[in-house]
Amino acid sequence: MQGFVVLAVTGGIAAYKSAALCSLLTQRGYEVQVLMTQHATRFVQPLTFQALSKHPVVVDTFAEPNPGEIAHIAIADRADVFVIAPATANVIGKLAHGIADDMVTTTALAVTAPVVVAPAMNVHMLAHPAVQENLRILRQRGVILVDPGSGPLACGYTGRGRLAEPEDIADVVGAVLARRHDFAGCRVLVTAGPTVEDIDPVRFLSNGSSGKMGYAIAQAAAGRGAEVVLVSGPVALEPPAGVEVVRVRSTEEMLRAVEAAFPQADIFISAAAPADFRPAVRLDRKWKKQDGVPELRLEPTPDILAAMGDKRRPDQVLVGFAAETGDPVASAREKLRRKHLDLVVANDITAEGAGFGADTNVVTLVDAEGETPLPCMDKRDVADRILDKVAELRRTKLS
Repeated sequence: MQGFVVLAVTGGIAAYKSAALCSLLTQRGYEVQVLMTQHATRFVQPLTFQALSKHPVVVDTFAEPNPGEIAHIAIADRADVFVIAPATANVIGKLAHGIADDMVTTTALAVTAPVVVAPAMNVHMLAHPAVQENLRILRQRGVILVDPGSGPLACGYTGRGRLAEPEDIADVVGAVLARRHDFAGCRVLVTAGPTVEDIDPVRFLSNGSSGKMGYAIAQAAAGRGAEVVLVSGPVALEPPAGVEVVRVRSTEEMLRAVEAAFPQADIFISAAAPADFRPAVRLDRKWKKQDGVPELRLEPTPDILAAMGDKRRPDQVLVGFAAETGDPVASAREKLRRKHLDLVVANDITAEGAGFGADTNVVTLVDAEGETPLPCMDKRDVADRILDKVAELRRTKLS
């Protein structure tokens, strides 16, 4: 078997499509364990999934077929990927807020494998701010969302909300399983967020970097088996699970943290946006308005990525970012050469769906072989595409 898939079916009319998904996953060589909520059994009988998966279906949290183990923990421990399809608004809300009151949600809390959620519901339910906020929470935690399609819905409406096609969900599962261990044994160093350069005890120079892209990369690398060190500037994000986080404030502090971790790193991904300049002199008291307009003299900060490029080992993979206005790809090509990098991720921060603070990004991957433009996608998906390319570059170096 190519992987152990836990398929959780919840109580929506789209549950009938889950039978097709179960069949498709088994045909592709995966071992499938089906969990169902009580409401899901009102739409499709457990016997259907048992016949398709060749495993008993688990519905009752208190049904313990093996006295030597706790069912939801044992299933969670075996899972290579945990798939919820369809995911109702109710279950999405429970997942977002850590509620565990049935077999599906209890197992979900115990799972450490990647989680794939395929929402399905009425168009207005999907658009409700509470549902959208819950989806945002799940996405931020690293849950992989398979967006619903548009078309006629069982409720009589036409619009967005129908469960994604089983083939599309199965393709996502396949991609997740293909990536699950490809960074095992790798030590990945990631920087994220802005840096802050103090003018006085109150004011500072910085930028609008949210750190979301770097955190997504760190989270994705850890999920793919890497040992990850994340050097983070000041951001308002929860640290990714399983990642060592080193918090810094200034560019100088970030440089020292990177220098400490770089020799052990197999891969360095510089996704931070450190300040390019700092005040030549930091005032030790607040400059008051009545003191007049201060003369602010600036000096350049250390170029962290260039410094690492100068001291890199031949087997290390170095990745930089070119967040620009105008022509980011041209800037990326120049940075690739000048800083001795293997890959530069170019993005126009003025483009729709990109820029600091956005949950999505539009990037072009630039390496010595050429350019790979990517469409607008969630930053977690961008992170995986970047890591796919990094894995390819690393295989080439080690071959």
